[in-house]
Amino acid sequence: MAYEIVIGVTGSIACYRTCDLVSSLRKERGMNLHVVMTPEAARFVSPLTFATLSGNRVYGDLFEAPEEWDLLHTSLSRMADLIVISPATLNTISKLALGVCDDLLTCVVFASKAPVVVVPAMNTAMYEHPATQENLARLKRFGYGVVGPIQGELACRQVGMGHIADNAEILSAIHRTLKLKKGTKKK
Repeated sequence: MAYEIVIGVTGSIACYRTCDLVSSLRKERGMNLHVVMTPEAARFVSPLTFATLSGNRVYGDLFEAPEEWDLLHTSLSRMADLIVISPATLNTISKLALGVCDDLLTCVVFASKAPVVVVPAMNTAMYEHPATQENLARLKRFGYGVVGPIQGELACRQVGMGHIADNAEILSAIHRTLKLKKGTKKK
């Protein structure tokens, strides 16, 4: 049974870690990966890197003309068995919690019925802010999985909570979510 996984990559220095995640998932049998990058993410890691690692085209422009007549955000959202947002910036978490749909990634999430796993990564002060905590709690109430963050070295060279979770933990959450979904997956 093959799974179609949308990997959302947002604008954090931690998006380099998602390269390893995509590479690990592609090595697993039955995983077909579709990377959707925010414009900010593409400033950290090239879409070409994710295209090479995933073996598929990378998406980023909400208004890009589709190859066939099918709106991009709805075609990606319909085929997704799982959406993983790694790293998930404070900006994207806030958009998801508040229903803001202004880029390809948020449109795909809101148009999909697939389960969503969010992997936060940000500065400790940003992570600990009450608005961030409320938005993460809200995503959990929506049924989203949240993986991490963990204590670790941050981009500001300080050690604190906000470091992206280890890939093993993210992979475990992906497998757990797909296992739960397996009973409803069409063969």
